[in-house]
Amino acid sequence: MALYRDSGVVLRTYKLGEADRIVVFMTRGRGKVRAVAKGVRKTKSRFGGRLEPTSHVNLQLYEGRGELDIVTQAESVESFRGIRASLTKMERAVAMLEVIDQVAQEGEENPQLYEMLIGGLRTVEHRDSPLVTPAFFLKLLGHEGVGLYVEGCVQCGRDNSLGSIDLDDGGLRCADHPGPLAVSANAVTLLQQVLGGHLAWALDQPVTAEVWEVDHLAHVAMERHVDRRLRALRLIDRA
Repeated sequence: MALYRDSGVVLRTYKLGEADRIVVFMTRGRGKVRAVAKGVRKTKSRFGGRLEPTSHVNLQLYEGRGELDIVTQAESVESFRGIRASLTKMERAVAMLEVIDQVAQEGEENPQLYEMLIGGLRTVEHRDSPLVTPAFFLKLLGHEGVGLYVEGCVQCGRDNSLGSIDLDDGGLRCADHPGPLAVSANAVTLLQQVLGGHLAWALDQPVTAEVWEVDHLAHVAMERHVDRRLRALRLIDRA
């Protein structure tokens, strides 16, 4: 078995036998990797605490003969303690982990997706806005090639009277070409700021009905893309 090193973020874990755990990583060099961490559920495990969801680690692994590699070393890069200390932040982060788990391909290098996840988790840790996760979803959809067009009408290109959206066509629509879902003017502005390079401004805005409107649109668009309901979203309070 070949030994290799990589860095990764723990997406999820599940039990294997009495003492082991299967860990799913998003890695820089190999895309999504599934690996066995032997003995991590024992109290004297060398690195069990470093292999929890959201953990950013440097790894040493053996290539397995089957679908699973074997973790032999894990050194913490970022533990994201600020996320772990907050249930709300943890829920936002877990939603990011879940969508990355859905879109990442096993064994396919995707460093941009890896860096996007690291950046998203850092933003969750340091910013307390409910727009963090939907903004991540919107940018991820763009990375996947199915981003929303929000600078004008997806039908005619006009940039005024934008008041609805068509997720099938992938963008906003004007009054002359209305889409099936109405969108408020303030929500249009938030969408344009998030996707137009002004995310920091959007995250500084007060929590209003328009924030939850964008949140809803982003989550619906992401669920349509991955073609499934996202479990993490049921935990997030949007009241």
